[in-house]
Amino acid sequence: MSTSESPFAAIADTAFFKGHGTQNDFVLLSDDDSALEMHPETVALLADRRTGLGGDGIIRIVRSAASGIPGALEQAEAGAEWFMDYYNNDGSLSEMCGNGVRVFAHALVETGRVPADAGEIRVGTRDGIKVVRTTLNPALGVQTGDGVASGRTGPGSAADAWYTVDMGRWALDDGDAVLVTTSGIEVARPGLNVDTGNPHTVVALAEVGELEAAELRDAPVLDPVPAHGANVEYIVMEPARSDVSGGEGALRMRVFERGVGETRSCGTGACAAAIAAHHWAGPQSPLQWRVDVPGGQLRIGITPDEDGTHGNVTLSGPAVLVAAGTIS
Repeated sequence: MSTSESPFAAIADTAFFKGHGTQNDFVLLSDDDSALEMHPETVALLADRRTGLGGDGIIRIVRSAASGIPGALEQAEAGAEWFMDYYNNDGSLSEMCGNGVRVFAHALVETGRVPADAGEIRVGTRDGIKVVRTTLNPALGVQTGDGVASGRTGPGSAADAWYTVDMGRWALDDGDAVLVTTSGIEVARPGLNVDTGNPHTVVALAEVGELEAAELRDAPVLDPVPAHGANVEYIVMEPARSDVSGGEGALRMRVFERGVGETRSCGTGACAAAIAAHHWAGPQSPLQWRVDVPGGQLRIGITPDEDGTHGNVTLSGPAVLVAAGTIS
């Protein structure tokens, strides 16, 4: 097949990387000076696990100032040289991806686009600038000689690179509950709407058995249907841990992502899940949460405003690059 006949002709000869954050996986395309035209059909084919490279999403690495994306030039002027142009598995645009922004930042470091010793990386997104910092892997992390947290532990262990992302503002809607009907769960359950840059609906389940029974091959049905759709998180809260100052909440989560289906992890969803769990457990409940997802473990830090319905949130977790090549 000639290049002109290839379904990827529009992005031929583009360098790519494959990476994941807690097994939420992405194909990253190098397009520093914004030469590519990103067609939804091409993106969906590339993300397909049979027709393309496969991934939960596609990320274009592009300079903010060159991207032509609304608001990106202002973000460049505010210090975000690089923009994470994120697409869902089906080719649709998404505002933000918490796991994706960590993988994006890791790719910037690994490819030399930002210095390896950068104290912070400012990343442009459609949900505003996200500040990313290297942090400790809670299981294996060590302190460097200058006291700066290093996400790498042991010789060459890039898989242990952890990053903390300031995810910015969140808001919850504690009005009328959304009813969520899910295959494998007999009765529709109420959900809490949480905005963490992406729209989410969080559903609390009573036990792990219910969490495992949910059939997430089928899209959950929400009533009323949110205007822009929503990712749906199913959580089971676990006993709080005492090995973190002030205590640490713990929960298990599965997620159905709009435009994708069930994924092994969702960063903005983990934030929404922890925020909902804290809200349901009350203002005296932990502000630090461990979220166990099928693909690994994430850490969430919540800073609520006085009214408890808004605040700031941080997301910490690993980022890994597993392959690199060129689109043919």
